[in-house]
Amino acid sequence: MIVPRIPGGHAGRDMDRRLLAGAVLAAYAAAIAVARGPAMWALAAPLILIAAGVWLLRFPNAWLGLFFTVAFLAPPLPVAFGNSGPHPAIAIAAIGVAVGFIRLRDWRFERSFLAGAIVFFFAAMIISVAPAAIYSGTDLALASLARIGLAGISAYVLFYVTSFHVTAGPGRVLNVKPASVPLALIYSIAVAAAAFAILDFYFQFPAPAGFGPQFIWLDTGVYRRAQGLFYEASTLGNFCVFFLVMCAVELVKRGAFFKGGASRIALLGGGAILVTALILSYSRSCLVALGVALAALAVLERRRINLARVAAVTAIMLAAVTGALARFFPAYGELYWTRLSGSVNLALESNARVFSGRIESWNTLLQFLGRHPWHALVGVGYKTLPYSSFIGQPVVADNMYLAILVETGIIGLAALIALNFAILRAGYRAARSPDPDRSFYGAWIFCFWAAETVQMLSADLLTFWRVLPVYFWVLGMAVRR
Repeated sequence: MIVPRIPGGHAGRDMDRRLLAGAVLAAYAAAIAVARGPAMWALAAPLILIAAGVWLLRFPNAWLGLFFTVAFLAPPLPVAFGNSGPHPAIAIAAIGVAVGFIRLRDWRFERSFLAGAIVFFFAAMIISVAPAAIYSGTDLALASLARIGLAGISAYVLFYVTSFHVTAGPGRVLNVKPASVPLALIYSIAVAAAAFAILDFYFQFPAPAGFGPQFIWLDTGVYRRAQGLFYEASTLGNFCVFFLVMCAVELVKRGAFFKGGASRIALLGGGAILVTALILSYSRSCLVALGVALAALAVLERRRINLARVAAVTAIMLAAVTGALARFFPAYGELYWTRLSGSVNLALESNARVFSGRIESWNTLLQFLGRHPWHALVGVGYKTLPYSSFIGQPVVADNMYLAILVETGIIGLAALIALNFAILRAGYRAARSPDPDRSFYGAWIFCFWAAETVQMLSADLLTFWRVLPVYFWVLGMAVRR
């Protein structure tokens, strides 16, 4: 007679554990199945979070793609906090920081002028938190520190791209690139964000959260300027310029976008959407920035540019955009071209009206420094000018250099200039690299940042924290080894 063997020892205990685990999972699944309403989602949430956590740890580049998607396409949460409410992209950034902290052994930092300039700039901003607390109170000082933290997401992205390497034991490196977010995916997300901005302007959807009060008065009514899911129209315009520069560099160099399998039709079609969104943002400084970036590209790649091709592509794109404006936004199109021609005439006449009231703000800040020159040493606190009456009244500087001088002092202004120089230097060197990918990303960031240094004269660009990380991602792709 054969007697069945009863499992015992370690094997029996392992089987008992598996049976118990199976029973627990079965009971958990049954509870989710019978639950209704919020209780069902509350029970299912842990499983979703565990799966997402495993995915993010297994693929260290996953959080970057998720961050860009959420930052470009998700609105702020409808919560009364800050200017526009907390944004879910902050949580994704926190996850990225956690991933980097968990894998501390995978960081390989290298000293460079660019890294030093970034550290110098953020140190100057952090130092300014002290005068913010002294002159404007602890609440504004904490808000200043929070804004520095938001800007710090971009610096973290840059260091993550350039200094994080996934290792598999001593002396071995896995074929995993933390920066390897497909460029075609990022471009598609950007075009989707611009397309929504166009629809938002046409249909005037209810604003998803707080937004900058920027309106256009037409005969048919009062319209909110195109801003899409961003806080203000200038952010959308700057964002569109960034990817339009990418289109121009790609057409000249045939770089990473075409290598990913994308077609020229997709590139130009997306470019037409970006141009339309840029026009609907009603931002003249962004148009000037685009012109500066394209001029920088023309100088940088003067030996490779085919003027006939450039003229043909430009004519086709402008015809498509002009036709779309004439068909769907005729009143706006007429107002826009009238405004541009009027701005050119005012500029030729050296009329201060072309600056839309910025001169008055600049005079207020300069007069304050003239009366209290000692504040030019360490400033009055980063990002306190629009929210504090310390200088006599709240002031929106609309000039990055002047705002940094008043808020962080001469040290901060020197740090900003050093940062701009470091980015341009790194981008130019990468653009001259024999490696085609580095050359593509280097030319992209060099031309765009050349425009940024000019546009900083009329906008606080470093406060655009939702789009700044993708700018620094391109910078990181250009300089990483």
